[in-house]
Amino acid sequence: MFKTDFSNCCEFWRSAMGIKGLQGFVARVCPDACRTVDLREMAEKHRIDHPDSPPVIVVDAMSCVKHWYTPESWVCGGQWREYLAILEDFIKAFMAAGIKLVFYFDGVVEEKKLDEWIKRRFQNNKEIARIFQFIKTHRKQPGREMFTIPSALPTFTRFALKSLGQKTVCTLQEADFEVAAYGLQHNCMGILGQDSDYLIYNTCPYFSIEKLHLDRLVTVMYSREDLCRALGLSLTHLPLFASLLGNDVVPESLLEGFWQKCLVTSPCRNSGYNRRTNILLAVANYISKLPCSYSSLKHLEDMLPLGSDKTLLSQGVESYILPGQHSPWILPNITNCQMFPLQQQTAMCQDKEIFQLAKEQHIQSENYTIFNILSNGEIKCSNSLEDECDREIPGQALIYRPARQHIYSVLLESGKDGDYPVVKEWFVYFGNPLRQPELIKPVQPSIPGGTPSLKTLWFAKGPDVEKQRYRTFLACFHLQDEMEELQALEAPLAAFCCLLAYLMMQVSSLSLEDLNAFVALILCLKGKSAAQLAGLQLAQVDSRAVHLGAVIVRGLTTLLMANSACGFPFRMDDLMPWEVFDGKLFQEKYQRSHRGCSMEELLEGNESLYTPFQNLKSFICKVCMAKKRIIQSRPRGNGFFTGTRQREYNPRFQQTHRSSFVPPYHNQMRGFSRRNHQPQGREYGSGHPDYRRRFHLPPW
Repeated sequence: MFKTDFSNCCEFWRSAMGIKGLQGFVARVCPDACRTVDLREMAEKHRIDHPDSPPVIVVDAMSCVKHWYTPESWVCGGQWREYLAILEDFIKAFMAAGIKLVFYFDGVVEEKKLDEWIKRRFQNNKEIARIFQFIKTHRKQPGREMFTIPSALPTFTRFALKSLGQKTVCTLQEADFEVAAYGLQHNCMGILGQDSDYLIYNTCPYFSIEKLHLDRLVTVMYSREDLCRALGLSLTHLPLFASLLGNDVVPESLLEGFWQKCLVTSPCRNSGYNRRTNILLAVANYISKLPCSYSSLKHLEDMLPLGSDKTLLSQGVESYILPGQHSPWILPNITNCQMFPLQQQTAMCQDKEIFQLAKEQHIQSENYTIFNILSNGEIKCSNSLEDECDREIPGQALIYRPARQHIYSVLLESGKDGDYPVVKEWFVYFGNPLRQPELIKPVQPSIPGGTPSLKTLWFAKGPDVEKQRYRTFLACFHLQDEMEELQALEAPLAAFCCLLAYLMMQVSSLSLEDLNAFVALILCLKGKSAAQLAGLQLAQVDSRAVHLGAVIVRGLTTLLMANSACGFPFRMDDLMPWEVFDGKLFQEKYQRSHRGCSMEELLEGNESLYTPFQNLKSFICKVCMAKKRIIQSRPRGNGFFTGTRQREYNPRFQQTHRSSFVPPYHNQMRGFSRRNHQPQGREYGSGHPDYRRRFHLPPW
């Protein structure tokens, strides 16, 4: 069974989920509008009624992600291979019934929803603080009532579904309008989601993801017609009904006086209902008596305290009118201009060819954030599972800002005077009041001969251009001098090493034990199945490792952005978290590393990993040393800094001559095979005892 109650979850994924209280109202007051349906039977009926149109369900993915994420562990950074397997099973269940799925994701946060988006971000911060307080107190994951989705889950869900062969669309506005329009225009069997706005749009049937039983393909279908009968309205009334209850366009704060007037005159008041339910009934009663005309709507606009913009109500109604539809509340010569509002917004990118390609890749879920930057020079990033009390680790927004500045430089290319336009960032991190965007100036990466043009990176072909793409990507992370060594590795490993080296350079509090944990993670993850990872049990959860897990996953989204900007030197599939990260496995490696376990235990006794482990550590440390960053040993034991006591606990960590890991000065990466991660040739690596003695390395 797929059904799970997530009514108290943090909502990171969308600034609003329809009309407040309407979904619950339908369930409580209009039970006839909630019909249990068998999707297999509906698909068969659809085939009979529409022999030339196969059954298609359009999925509002942003309202589904919290229901798809069902792995037991959610706090450690994400169980990505488990999650990928869950998505695959979800798709197979519909394919077995002959139902095609089309997935829609929000591509923007619209300006009209920004205030609500900010309000929810601060609410999420409070919820995250409570999660960390629980972990520190109980050293375990909280119960499901405190559930919040892992950082960047919607972003990686998009790429996961695409990798599983599904049609995946990233919108040019918030998704509900485009979902409803697609469902109507393509004669879809229905919409799958959990957003009461789909009760308002006059489109195909609306199915509940929350009530879905995947094993039987049975769910609840919400009937607009039955809702209207219960309210004494027609389908034509619904857009005005929704707008007078408060929606993304018309703020609830402007409607209190109107609601009170409706309540006073309504014959439908029921002391057994809460105030919101009585408001819904009273508003429905009020507008049922209005003639369906533009003059009625204008009268309402004159009556309501709409401030300087007297057309708010008209805009609210119009937001539900799909292409090809007409409404008596709106003048006939006013056409809906919602569809693809960013088409003409090219102020940040004057090159039509580049802009068009960025837009196409955005819609097809092939790039990440590039179109948002090129279209209006703005980028938003929601909350991450970060501990605001841990001042040793900066917010991920600040850690990756230098890399983003280089990416902005690649994308925006300096003007004739050498200046770049600034990028407006709305990133959530501790201390950012979000009163206005931060204006971030692009910074040119250090590349001999200068940064290649975007036309070259995106459109040119040939081996020289491929090298330029790769070098430009690395330069965004200050690793342009390490190209030869990184190219010798398998692509997912090279990308992870790039991220890890950047992270170790940027965050001075990260220790040798942290590095050991990250390197052991990437090496031990390979070959582990989703079932094996699901079976991994943690005796306790460390809050700092939770924080680091979120930081590394957000770092992967930064890799996606750089890869998209630089013309895809990597396949996007190689940058996905299920290739390089698992939350529980990282927790295990982190805790063992900080307790001072042996290399053999950290690598699960797999001798073939010993030399690669040393070589990767040597590489990261060499890169850091070149930037005058020495990685110190700082064991924390059971989550707290323990200093020498931890070394006494495990003598293998004792070092009489240094407390940092100093790598060899010559290249040890040649022995790390792109094909199978095994050392090649006769040269001994840094794991060999003679090698360790020669270079005075610690026992690892």
